[in-house]
Amino acid sequence: MADGESSKANLPLPPPFLEVTCRSSGKKTRYAAGTKSSFAVNLINRKLDLGSPLALHIEAVKEGEEPVNFGPDAVLVDYGTGWKLQTVTEVDYAEGVTKGEGIPAQIESSGGTHPTKRVSKPGISSLYIAKILLAFILMFMLGAILTIALENLPRLILFINSSM
Repeated sequence: MADGESSKANLPLPPPFLEVTCRSSGKKTRYAAGTKSSFAVNLINRKLDLGSPLALHIEAVKEGEEPVNFGPDAVLVDYGTGWKLQTVTEVDYAEGVTKGEGIPAQIESSGGTHPTKRVSKPGISSLYIAKILLAFILMFMLGAILTIALENLPRLILFINSSM
């Protein structure tokens, strides 16, 4: 009985925190055991520089093993020796599409209340410029029609009064 107790006492205790490596920035962040995945993803995304791909979710990876993905409500856990927690970014999903893997329709963070922000570079196309020019032309035409109508309003009133 004493041998069983002494062997339990000699086992190293797991650290009271978990480290998650951000694949966008390369930084490691620490979280208390029992932290929800969505909370960790939120904090990681807040610390990213502008233009860096956002973290979508966290996964545990080990060489030669299938990754374990943490959903938004999952609690982060340490799977033991060799397993590392890391983020999955938008770039990772874009690479997955070229390899033939699917992208989820909508990935939610922060407990499923807000969809993740998508970083995109809006391109100004010739169609966009044409639409803006068309809007200005229509706006000026409407202004001209209203101006002509208001200038001729007194004549219209006199015509209506004289015909009665």
